[in-house]
Amino acid sequence: MSEPEKLVIKVNDADSVTALLYPASKKTRAGTTIILGHGAGANQLSGFMRLFAAGLAERGLDALTFNFIYTEKGRGAPDPKPKLEACWRAVIDAASKHKKLKGNDLFIGGKSMGGRIASQVAAEGDDRIKGLVFLGYPLHPPGQPQKLRTDHWPSIKVPMLFMQGTRDSLGTPDEIKPILKKLKVQAEMYVVDTGDHSLKVQKSVGLTQDEVYARAMDKIVEWSKQ
Repeated sequence: MSEPEKLVIKVNDADSVTALLYPASKKTRAGTTIILGHGAGANQLSGFMRLFAAGLAERGLDALTFNFIYTEKGRGAPDPKPKLEACWRAVIDAASKHKKLKGNDLFIGGKSMGGRIASQVAAEGDDRIKGLVFLGYPLHPPGQPQKLRTDHWPSIKVPMLFMQGTRDSLGTPDEIKPILKKLKVQAEMYVVDTGDHSLKVQKSVGLTQDEVYARAMDKIVEWSKQ
């Protein structure tokens, strides 16, 4: 696997962020781009983000990750919602115009907060977006199941794939499924048995963590081709 290609994406007159493009090889290329946003507590260089981006590229998807403005500047606290969404829009625009990605089907999502903000952008309606992939959707803050982050879900018109662990303290599959049933959009739940918010499983599952992640990546690729 070759090193990812570094991109600099201008968000506004004052801010730019770094993105990393993990291109699929010409032999396996599916003509699909997947953009993954990172979670609140780590940037695009976290082991989780690099693993999924590289793994999806090996499976034929052109994968793109990026830093939000606050992580690009080395800050710990996430930016306000409008700034996070503006960053996502800038990355989508850059991917749509990139010479290697032009004409690809586009899927967006990511880990926790990265996926949630992607869903908020998708809810505004962008015809370029074909679907959403959530690597642990943060349904609510830990210990506060009444504070649901789903107000925008009814506005989403594209298919969604939720990869959710049964031990996820920010939302289990059983918490999410009843909400999805009320929506008129195609949504699929991929359950990671004993998985936590990072899809890390307990030994009782009988699979290695690498196998769990590999199966999740296989599912994303399969789902994106439907």
